[in-house]
Amino acid sequence: MDKAPQVKLHSTSHYFLDGLNDIGIEYLFSNFGTDHAPLIEEMARWKKSGWHYPKVLNCPHENTAMHMAAGFAMATGRGQAVMVHVDAGTANSAMAMHNARRGRLPLVLMAGKAPYTVRGELPGSRDNYVHFIQEPFDQSGIVRPYAKWEWTLPSGVMTKETLRRAHTVAHSDPMGPVYLMLPRETLTQTWDEAAMRAFPAERYGAVRSGAADAAAVAQIADKLLSAKHPVMVTSYAGRNLEAPALIEEVARLTGIRVFEANPLYLNISRASPCFAGMMPAIAGADVGLLVDVDVPWIPKHTKENPHTWWAHIDVDVVKECFPIWGFASNARLQGDSVLILRQLLEALKAKATPAFREAAAKRVAAMRGEGNERRADLAKQAADRGRTGAINPHYLCAEVSKAIGDDAIVVNEGIRNGPVVNNQIMRTRPGSSIGFAGGGLGSSSGTALGIKLAKPDATVVQMVGDGGFYFGNPSSAYAVSKQYKLPIFTVLFDNSGWSAVKEATLRVYPEGDAKATNEFNALLAPDIEFTKICEAAGGYGERVDDPEAVPAAIQRCLKEVRGGRSALAHVRIPVL
Repeated sequence: MDKAPQVKLHSTSHYFLDGLNDIGIEYLFSNFGTDHAPLIEEMARWKKSGWHYPKVLNCPHENTAMHMAAGFAMATGRGQAVMVHVDAGTANSAMAMHNARRGRLPLVLMAGKAPYTVRGELPGSRDNYVHFIQEPFDQSGIVRPYAKWEWTLPSGVMTKETLRRAHTVAHSDPMGPVYLMLPRETLTQTWDEAAMRAFPAERYGAVRSGAADAAAVAQIADKLLSAKHPVMVTSYAGRNLEAPALIEEVARLTGIRVFEANPLYLNISRASPCFAGMMPAIAGADVGLLVDVDVPWIPKHTKENPHTWWAHIDVDVVKECFPIWGFASNARLQGDSVLILRQLLEALKAKATPAFREAAAKRVAAMRGEGNERRADLAKQAADRGRTGAINPHYLCAEVSKAIGDDAIVVNEGIRNGPVVNNQIMRTRPGSSIGFAGGGLGSSSGTALGIKLAKPDATVVQMVGDGGFYFGNPSSAYAVSKQYKLPIFTVLFDNSGWSAVKEATLRVYPEGDAKATNEFNALLAPDIEFTKICEAAGGYGERVDDPEAVPAAIQRCLKEVRGGRSALAHVRIPVL
């Protein structure tokens, strides 16, 4: 007589945790709510049983959770998961979703949904006031403009396939964030273990960009070999740590000037003779390369040469997320820039004549002189220390550069002082400079924490203005820093306002009434003691008003960070 089949039931939440393990999630950055009760219960059961699931980092604000996931992805290339609370948590995550999409960062944002049953018909049914008011008609619409993929888990039997699909879309080029909703009743369902299939990466995993057509690469090589004034503009090629060395080698071989336009990563050593700064000068270029860049220059303010022959190498050439883009190119090669640059280098070496190499070497020598002049000019700007209560940002950043060392990772959210940070804090090593891809201020606190989590031995330095610092939910960030032992060094530029707002008004109305009356609606509360926010979470804070005190204050802060707690240097720069 046949035995009855053995049935082994587990909840959807069980398979959810198992599915996170399957897709390689290491961290779950979380801000839980009433919708997550089944998951919390299952986590407790797993912990009691000694089973492993992703480490949960509880974040007091979703902005911290999201940007930590983003920072971890920037440092490692491995997207993590974020768990937030229904529509409210999704709304608090939306700005970071914007930043992640613009930065092409893989992360899986997951939110609960308000229970849909009202009278206890199913386990997990509504049992709280908020379950009636936290259900909009279109919860995913809150983040739809920024999500590569979105879905609601329809049944527990689909859990593992759904998680694999989310992870695959997020990590396929061009990468980006995805959004998944989890109804509470679905999380409580039980399913037979035999009904759960595996969805391994070998058969369902992400698709990455590849190399380019050899003929297209050869065309670019031929153009460069005939060029007299070639230029390159790049922004995020350095997300791959192999890219900076390749760009350097191509630049030295061809005598090409390399500009970093709003750099999201370090793309070439800024001590290289071929590095030409952050403001692309392209009017004299006969051949140009755009390499992994969204906005190579501002057309309104940049003199262009209509005869320049442009090639665009990018993981995302078309910029399909930009309704209007507007930068022309003669050759467009979509793929992995590292692979394509290797192809280009091989083609150039095969065809380069002694005469070409000599001409390129002369261009490199000329660029070395230009770079020395540029750095000498920056040193002159940094020599002016400013005055009490109005410390010169150039001087401040130059002193930070001297103190932090080559291995430190600088997270730059200086916005209007962002170019000063890039110019004065010398970065030479791949991965040592992180910029700002999106328009959502308040990214750098969480990003710095995520990078520190990924690279615990690194000194992580956050450069941020007072406006961005407010947006970054600093009380949440420093609480996470304390709880999970993730010390970061924050340098806060305090000009008591939003410089970007004032400058934008002046650009549009240079002689308008706002200028005449000095009414820009850009001033914020003066004399805020930002150090107290860091100190409230056990960190070290120091306000710096005197230029003479800057070097010693930086050293004291670094000592505290290296000793295991976050530090904040609140520096008064000229008031807006």
